Amino acid sequence: MKFTKNNMNLASINFFGTHNFASTVLEKIIQTEQFKIIQVITMPDKPAGRHQEARASAVKRLALENGLTIVQPDSLRQAEFTTLESDLNIVVDYGLIIPKKILQKPKRGSINIHPSNLPAYRGPSPIQSVLLNGEHSTAVSFMIMDEQMDHGPILAQKPVQIDPDDTYIELNLKLAQVASDMFLNVISGYLSGLIKPVPQNDDQATYCARLERQSGLVDFDQPAPKIYNQYRALTPWPGLWVRLNGKRLKLLKIQPATLPLLTGQIKFLKGSVYIGCQTGSIQAMELQMEGKKAVTAESFINGNQKINGCQLDDPLYEKK
Repeated sequence: MKFTKNNMNLASINFFGTHNFASTVLEKIIQTEQFKIIQVITMPDKPAGRHQEARASAVKRLALENGLTIVQPDSLRQAEFTTLESDLNIVVDYGLIIPKKILQKPKRGSINIHPSNLPAYRGPSPIQSVLLNGEHSTAVSFMIMDEQMDHGPILAQKPVQIDPDDTYIELNLKLAQVASDMFLNVISGYLSGLIKPVPQNDDQATYCARLERQSGLVDFDQPAPKIYNQYRALTPWPGLWVRLNGKRLKLLKIQPATLPLLTGQIKFLKGSVYIGCQTGSIQAMELQMEGKKAVTAESFINGNQKINGCQLDDPLYEKK
């Protein structure tokens, strides 16, 4: 079938996605009313919160609100799982490896929306990684999927500026909005034949790793701006943390500072908490001790006077 702008409403898709980035794109697809969404494939509900109650993904919640068919397989490699016939698979921030037979099943293949300037930052953490590395810009990339990770030919890309204080939350939202705004023109252009895939230059490829809880452990033997980039990238998860008296202390809100301190020295000054870095220092405005509620710096100081002036290698501070 020949797809044109006038009959785009006939294009059918299976949508794979899980988190907020994906739900923003799915909402745009629903609003266009130019696609038939055959089914939504998302990750199974996961325990969350203090009581570890099962919580549906952002994509599942949106799909339920719009009466869409939802599938939540534990694995796409299960023999019993299969997608329904469609023109396209759209994959956005999903979470599972998609086998070749599923990628190739739709008439026009599978398209992934990846939040980086491919071939840079292939992998599972492109948004966090550009922030960790202090990049000033990134991009949204639409690509045809193949069996290799983020390797397929590019359909379209659009650069996105990274502001100096963007955290993961702000940049994720910014990129998702750009992806949503691009979606209709890119997909209609591809289906009508106006947009041709362009192979990536593998010689320029870079990769990013999957984040773990340990990624948030702070090493203060680094310049303050680098630690601030770590905060920007890893907020809200896994978050920045250190160990104090054998307990995890989360640094929920920080900013670079210039107070001269020894590396790893903790200093209370005028209601603020400072920690010395290799160069400069960081100011922590909101903190949370393991097992307790988040508090302001002033409240934290009131309950922890004995650590004022200590260093990270002090017996009061246990680094693991």
